[in-house]
Amino acid sequence: MNAKRAMRLALGLTLGRLAVGPLFLIVYMWYAAFGVPQIAMPFILLGLLIVSELSDLLDGMLARKWNQVTQLGKILDPMADSIVRMAIFFTFTEGLIQLPLLLIFVFLYREVMISTLRTVCALQGRALAARKSGKVKAIVQALAAFVVVGLIIPYALGAIDLQTLQQWSLLIVSFAAVYTVISGLEYTFVHWSDIKKTWKVPQK
Repeated sequence: MNAKRAMRLALGLTLGRLAVGPLFLIVYMWYAAFGVPQIAMPFILLGLLIVSELSDLLDGMLARKWNQVTQLGKILDPMADSIVRMAIFFTFTEGLIQLPLLLIFVFLYREVMISTLRTVCALQGRALAARKSGKVKAIVQALAAFVVVGLIIPYALGAIDLQTLQQWSLLIVSFAAVYTVISGLEYTFVHWSDIKKTWKVPQK
């Protein structure tokens, strides 16, 4: 594989990952309409989550291996991650899980805030480097999604009731939301000097 093909494949994996969100919603909400047994539904969802995480890992590996880390890729890759995870968490506000919508807005506000800060600073020629807390945040959110989907399995088998499923899901996603807020605050604090310079009105 040459570098150009590797770049196209990495870009294709990133864009293809965006399809996971709507597919996740369709399977979660309308599995019965497609003749899928309830016990099979969480396994399909787990498969979609695995595909999403593996594509995220592979596109980054390909870009780095062939030295094809582009500005477009730097924007699209985290954007795809955010869109997919937001779609999954918003999906959990419906159906079996019934997470509070307000809780999911915590994730959305953090992503919008940090993305806006990075974009504004980039337009001013200041690049805000990614933080380790942001990578940990992504892992925590991914694990939360995996665990919530995993909890549907004992529910489908009758091992836990719906209330237990919803309570544990709320607890798990709330923990992820708390860390999401912490990572956003840490990111803002570390880059505060650059942010202040960017928002300062230039003197005439």
